[in-house]
Amino acid sequence: MNAMKPLVFIVEDEADIAKLVRHHLEAAGFNVRTFATASLVLSEAEREKPALFILDIMIPGGDGFELCRCIRQSQTIAMTPVIFLTAKTSESDRVLGLELGADDYVGKPFSPRELVARVKAVLRRFERPLAQEVISTGDIEIDSGAMTLKVRGKQVATTATEFRLLEYMARHPGRVFTRDQLLDAVWRDTAFVTPRSVDVYVRRIREKIEKDPEEPERLRTVRGAGYRFEAMK
Repeated sequence: MNAMKPLVFIVEDEADIAKLVRHHLEAAGFNVRTFATASLVLSEAEREKPALFILDIMIPGGDGFELCRCIRQSQTIAMTPVIFLTAKTSESDRVLGLELGADDYVGKPFSPRELVARVKAVLRRFERPLAQEVISTGDIEIDSGAMTLKVRGKQVATTATEFRLLEYMARHPGRVFTRDQLLDAVWRDTAFVTPRSVDVYVRRIREKIEKDPEEPERLRTVRGAGYRFEAMK
């Protein structure tokens, strides 16, 4: 296996779809492993860490939502990006997927070229920034170089998208950002996510940094405008 090629795990029980996705990802320069059920995915991922997961929701041996939840709870693969590829395309399903920590959500039927573009876009979000900067504000420490977050002295796991969003806002304390501005800054080169996605990620970040997520002191809502990060001494 070429170690220079990012490894993608595809969990999809429909063989034709798995084959199609695999073909296009391999043509785009990825290594790919496919799984028809959820049963071996976690153990194999902890043995050979993938760069990204593509998960169907309705799969034998469990469901993609539960598998995503387990990925986010694992110490070794918690930050690995997850994309849902599924026929469950309702707004409630999409929001649930994002709340569980997914980085993107692609509905079936889908364009293979679009899926490859979205895989690349999510992986770009995961690339480490050039600036080796540590932002310390109150009881929060954000290490841009290591992509780590500490809250009240303890390291807190984040997804790449959560980290990017928090880091960006913390670098501009006091500034109000609209949802569209945050989409442009953090998601950058993909127009597939919606402003509602920002709300979901803000809620997830609040659960990790706020003493009371229902009464946030750091990541504040500015009604009718967007969100603002408050610096604290």
